[in-house]
Amino acid sequence: MSINLREIKRIAIIGATTNPQKFGNIVLKDLKKKGFDVLPVSPKYDFIEGIRTYKSVDELPNDVDLIVFVVPPEVGIEELKKAYNRGFRKFWFQPGAESKEIIEFSKNLSDADFSFIKCIMVQTNW
Repeated sequence: MSINLREIKRIAIIGATTNPQKFGNIVLKDLKKKGFDVLPVSPKYDFIEGIRTYKSVDELPNDVDLIVFVVPPEVGIEELKKAYNRGFRKFWFQPGAESKEIIEFSKNLSDADFSFIKCIMVQTNW
Protein backbone atom coordinates (compact mmCIF):
# COMPACT_ATOMS: atom_id res chain seq x y z
CA MET A 1 0.00 0.00 0.00
CA SER A 2 1.04 3.58 -0.41
CA ILE A 3 0.05 6.93 1.01
CA ASN A 4 -2.10 9.09 -1.26
CA LEU A 5 -1.26 12.60 -0.07
CA ARG A 6 -4.22 14.09 -1.94
CA GLU A 7 -6.51 12.30 0.54
CA ILE A 8 -4.65 13.64 3.58
CA LYS A 9 -6.01 16.61 5.52
CA ARG A 10 -4.68 16.43 9.11
CA ILE A 11 -0.98 15.85 9.64
CA ALA A 12 0.76 15.43 12.99
CA ILE A 13 4.45 16.37 12.94
CA ILE A 14 6.57 14.59 15.53
CA GLY A 15 9.66 16.68 16.12
CA ALA A 16 8.07 20.05 15.38
CA THR A 17 10.14 22.93 16.71
CA THR A 18 10.18 26.71 16.98
CA ASN A 19 13.70 26.85 15.48
CA PRO A 20 13.28 28.15 11.89
CA GLN A 21 16.59 26.53 10.88
CA LYS A 22 15.41 22.99 11.68
CA PHE A 23 13.32 20.72 9.48
CA GLY A 24 10.75 20.27 12.23
CA ASN A 25 9.83 23.92 11.68
CA ILE A 26 10.43 24.07 7.92
CA VAL A 27 8.17 21.07 7.24
CA LEU A 28 5.44 22.43 9.53
CA LYS A 29 5.36 25.84 7.83
CA ASP A 30 5.49 24.30 4.35
CA LEU A 31 2.57 21.93 4.95
CA LYS A 32 0.54 24.65 6.70
CA LYS A 33 1.12 26.98 3.73
CA LYS A 34 -0.08 24.23 1.39
CA GLY A 35 -3.39 24.04 3.26
CA PHE A 36 -2.91 21.01 5.49
CA ASP A 37 -4.21 21.08 9.06
CA VAL A 38 -0.94 20.56 10.95
CA LEU A 39 -0.65 19.39 14.53
CA PRO A 40 2.81 19.90 16.03
CA VAL A 41 3.99 17.25 18.49
CA SER A 42 6.74 18.23 20.92
CA PRO A 43 7.07 18.06 24.69
CA LYS A 44 9.06 21.32 24.68
CA TYR A 45 6.52 23.90 23.48
CA ASP A 46 2.93 24.98 24.09
CA PHE A 47 2.64 26.66 20.67
CA ILE A 48 4.63 26.51 17.44
CA GLU A 49 3.89 29.02 14.68
CA GLY A 50 0.75 29.98 16.61
CA ILE A 51 -0.57 26.40 16.61
CA ARG A 52 -1.35 24.51 19.82
CA THR A 53 1.28 21.83 20.35
CA TYR A 54 0.57 18.31 21.55
CA LYS A 55 3.07 17.03 24.10
CA SER A 56 2.98 13.45 22.81
CA VAL A 57 1.29 11.04 20.40
CA ASP A 58 -0.97 10.07 23.31
CA GLU A 59 -2.62 13.53 23.22
CA LEU A 60 -3.40 13.57 19.48
CA PRO A 61 -7.03 13.47 18.33
CA ASN A 62 -8.06 10.24 16.62
CA ASP A 63 -8.80 11.90 13.26
CA VAL A 64 -5.16 12.54 12.30
CA ASP A 65 -4.66 11.21 8.76
CA LEU A 66 -0.86 11.02 8.71
CA ILE A 67 2.02 11.21 11.17
CA VAL A 68 5.26 12.72 9.88
CA PHE A 69 8.48 11.97 11.73
CA VAL A 70 11.22 14.61 11.86
CA VAL A 71 13.14 13.13 14.78
CA PRO A 72 16.18 10.91 15.23
CA PRO A 73 15.42 7.22 14.59
CA GLU A 74 15.84 6.24 18.25
CA VAL A 75 12.98 8.62 19.13
CA GLY A 76 11.02 7.70 16.00
CA ILE A 77 10.81 3.99 16.79
CA GLU A 78 9.32 4.65 20.22
CA GLU A 79 6.83 7.20 18.89
CA LEU A 80 5.90 4.87 16.02
CA LYS A 81 5.08 2.08 18.47
CA LYS A 82 2.93 4.43 20.55
CA ALA A 83 1.14 5.81 17.49
CA TYR A 84 0.48 2.36 16.06
CA ASN A 85 -0.89 1.16 19.40
CA ARG A 86 -3.19 4.21 19.45
CA GLY A 87 -4.64 3.11 16.10
CA PHE A 88 -2.84 5.38 13.64
CA ARG A 89 -1.93 3.65 10.37
CA LYS A 90 -0.19 6.15 8.06
CA PHE A 91 3.41 7.10 8.79
CA TRP A 92 5.89 9.26 6.87
CA PHE A 93 9.56 9.27 7.84
CA GLN A 94 11.45 12.27 6.51
CA PRO A 95 14.94 11.52 5.15
CA GLY A 96 17.23 10.83 8.11
CA ALA A 97 14.38 9.89 10.45
CA GLU A 98 14.30 6.28 9.30
CA SER A 99 16.56 3.43 10.34
CA LYS A 100 16.99 -0.26 9.58
CA GLU A 101 15.20 -1.02 12.86
CA ILE A 102 12.18 1.13 11.90
CA ILE A 103 12.01 -0.33 8.40
CA GLU A 104 12.19 -3.90 9.75
CA PHE A 105 9.53 -3.09 12.37
CA SER A 106 7.27 -1.62 9.67
CA LYS A 107 7.40 -4.86 7.66
CA ASN A 108 5.50 -6.59 10.46
CA LEU A 109 2.65 -4.07 10.33
CA SER A 110 0.72 -5.23 7.27
CA ASP A 111 -2.26 -3.00 8.10
CA ALA A 112 -0.20 0.23 8.08
CA ASP A 113 1.21 2.43 5.30
CA PHE A 114 4.72 3.85 5.39
CA SER A 115 6.83 6.24 3.37
CA PHE A 116 10.61 6.28 3.71
CA ILE A 117 13.31 8.33 1.97
CA LYS A 118 10.93 10.75 0.19
CA CYS A 119 10.57 14.31 1.45
CA ILE A 120 6.94 15.24 2.08
CA MET A 121 7.59 18.85 1.02
CA VAL A 122 8.66 17.64 -2.44
CA GLN A 123 5.81 15.12 -2.70
CA THR A 124 3.18 17.80 -1.98
CA ASN A 125 4.32 20.21 -4.71
CA TRP A 126 1.24 20.13 -6.91
